[in-house]
Amino acid sequence: MSDKIIIFDTTLRDGEQSPGASMNTSEKLQIALQLERLGVDVMEAGFAAASNGDFDAVNQIAKQASNIVVCSLARATQRDIKAAGEALSPAKHKRIHTFIATSPIHMEYKLKMSPDEVVKRAVEAVEYAKTFCDDVEFSCEDAGRSDINFLKEICEAVIQAGAKTINLPDTVGYRMPTELGAMIAQMVKFINGRAVVSVHNHNDLGLAVANSLSAVLAGARQVECTINGIGERAGNAALEEVVMAIKTRKDIFGGLHTDIITKEIYPTSRLIASITGIEPQPNKAIVGKNAFSHESGIHQDGVLKHKETYEIISAQSIGLETNSLVLGKHSGRHAFKDKLISLGFDLDSDALNTAFEKFKDLADKKKEIFDDDIRALVSDEIIKIPQAYELVALLQSSGGSLASASMSIKHEGEIISDSALGNGTADAIFKVIDRISGISGVLKDYKVSAVSQGKDALAKVDVKVEFEGKNAVMGHGLDIDTMSASAKAYLGALNSYVKMKHL
Repeated sequence: MSDKIIIFDTTLRDGEQSPGASMNTSEKLQIALQLERLGVDVMEAGFAAASNGDFDAVNQIAKQASNIVVCSLARATQRDIKAAGEALSPAKHKRIHTFIATSPIHMEYKLKMSPDEVVKRAVEAVEYAKTFCDDVEFSCEDAGRSDINFLKEICEAVIQAGAKTINLPDTVGYRMPTELGAMIAQMVKFINGRAVVSVHNHNDLGLAVANSLSAVLAGARQVECTINGIGERAGNAALEEVVMAIKTRKDIFGGLHTDIITKEIYPTSRLIASITGIEPQPNKAIVGKNAFSHESGIHQDGVLKHKETYEIISAQSIGLETNSLVLGKHSGRHAFKDKLISLGFDLDSDALNTAFEKFKDLADKKKEIFDDDIRALVSDEIIKIPQAYELVALLQSSGGSLASASMSIKHEGEIISDSALGNGTADAIFKVIDRISGISGVLKDYKVSAVSQGKDALAKVDVKVEFEGKNAVMGHGLDIDTMSASAKAYLGALNSYVKMKHL
């Protein structure tokens, strides 16, 4: 049995199913390239059959990824599998991941199929998927609540049909670590090296990481996880926690290892938070903002004397450097490019020029430029979608309960200006945008955060807006002025909606 643990990242598929975490193609592509830099083995790029947008995202990632297996999820139907196969066709390394539910409750109430019918469907799905690529993974949905003898029966059938990986998900996060470990041990013994045994654990009881590690000790050699643990309901096993636990506790995990480049963990976490608008909780293990903070006097004293008294891993090992002034308005293009490379950004000349111009503009307004400012600025530029509506000018005022906003917006080469009153400045700004665009939006969520530190810190605004009664989309805005950032965020959501509407 191999000592390598395959890291299967499903941030772009299961992670996107977090409420409000929908991403457009350019955002997904940026994340995909960062996951390659992180050293992920398999990347589940999406669910190609779900929509035209999902198909396009999987296809674009398949074209640009080079050293990673690109995977698409597919239900055990010919329609889904065909969409996955076609979307993945340009990939150098590709995998189709097909699944069907195997628990009694799912088979009876959701599928309305007998166990024999489920086995037949599973075999047909794997055989059809093999016509598109050799690397096929099969998942027993809700394996955590499935009968162990039925799991053996269906796994035997799909292995005979050609499945190379068998995934046994605890889909509803029900199992305890000892239970899950015992189930995996039985299945590893039964499969006996004929396929890689994989786990995909949900976090409904807060046990996703513990269950994944228990499965690894029981013989599983693939862990499916997400950055920051995002995903359906309470989320998934967090990649950073699984990886750092295996790396840190060699006394428990022996020679087991992953190929993850741990210094890319923090930059990847920040990119995901920036794009989805979902910040890790402050006390989140590994990547939370308090993960390496010490307020207790006893802890501070210990860390000052010897870091390992209260830190079992170093901040530097996950790519978290001290926020220090490194660049200013007199910094040149070469220094700026070197800083971007050190932060994990590799821009082409056009993108570099645009980012440098934005940096110089920011340096004129802000005394101190921190790494997080540069990360936010460059991420904002890289993931930008086509600007159907672009902010030209904004004037706002408020007094008492009355607020007004006047805006000029560029659309199809024409500058359109209008004004509106609102219940607050942000409300007035959003109303002006609705009036100019003629597209009515309903604000579902609004969050403001400071990118770095200081009174002149960049404001990052994340909004979730429902346009014309359709599914809500995310928008992100960045500016020293919070209201300007709010206008950019709302326009970002509008531009995402317009682009999706034309797909």
